[in-house]
Amino acid sequence: MSIDAPFPEFEEFLVAIGEAGWRLSEIEASEGAAGNISVFIGWALDPRRRFPVEEAIDLPQAVPELAGGIFLVSGSGRRLREIKADPAANLGCVVVDQGGRTARLFTSPRKLFARLTSEFNSHLAVHHDQVVRTRTNFHAVVHAQPLHLTYLSHLPAYRDETYLNRHLLRWQPEAIVNLPEGLGVVPFRVPGSRELMDGTVESLRSHRVVVWAKHGMMARSDQSVKRATDRIEYAETAAHYEYLNLVNHEQAEGLAAEEVKAICVALGIQQSIF
Repeated sequence: MSIDAPFPEFEEFLVAIGEAGWRLSEIEASEGAAGNISVFIGWALDPRRRFPVEEAIDLPQAVPELAGGIFLVSGSGRRLREIKADPAANLGCVVVDQGGRTARLFTSPRKLFARLTSEFNSHLAVHHDQVVRTRTNFHAVVHAQPLHLTYLSHLPAYRDETYLNRHLLRWQPEAIVNLPEGLGVVPFRVPGSRELMDGTVESLRSHRVVVWAKHGMMARSDQSVKRATDRIEYAETAAHYEYLNLVNHEQAEGLAAEEVKAICVALGIQQSIF
């Protein structure tokens, strides 16, 4: 999916990213400076009014197909809950140069970070993969560390993708509706590593959310940054139900497989989990 003209203005993205960061904080998915957000914008916008300071940077990988494209990226060490109050101080704007190996980083004189998020390599790789594969002109990626989902990923059983999805997506009809492909799982990899980046790119080709075992999760959307954040919230709500059931000695049954299938038939949802 692509966004059609008339295209959103620059300010709309700053507001949406700020609201997404605030919501992640509200659901306890971004303690301290945990979590990061980026969006890819595939049409021309001038960042210099909000981000007048310019410098050259090398990109984590070559992305020649994205030349001229724009990224809004959270800064390393910044609190997602504070983006809303001052987006320019907490975000950087990256404009990819021809050839895709370098870029211009535009920032505010009020910049509160020394570099972009340490997870930018995974963000950039996912954006690049999705844009090249789908030809979308917009893409949002959000990493967060929701409490219950992250806890469950420390239990070996929940690092099995089939087990995880059948147990989490049974608690509310909305879960399968909004996460029809389920959640992907990437085994624990060192944060910011090439291994984490590669595993994330691969998993997000067939899912819209992926669990980073013992670390958190990442979600994507080609519609809005809020839609990506919604997917984190749906997944965390499902994990909260599962956690409640575990501490209550698994007395609840959740939706049966046949009940989930009936929901999918009624709403025309394609899924292969149940």
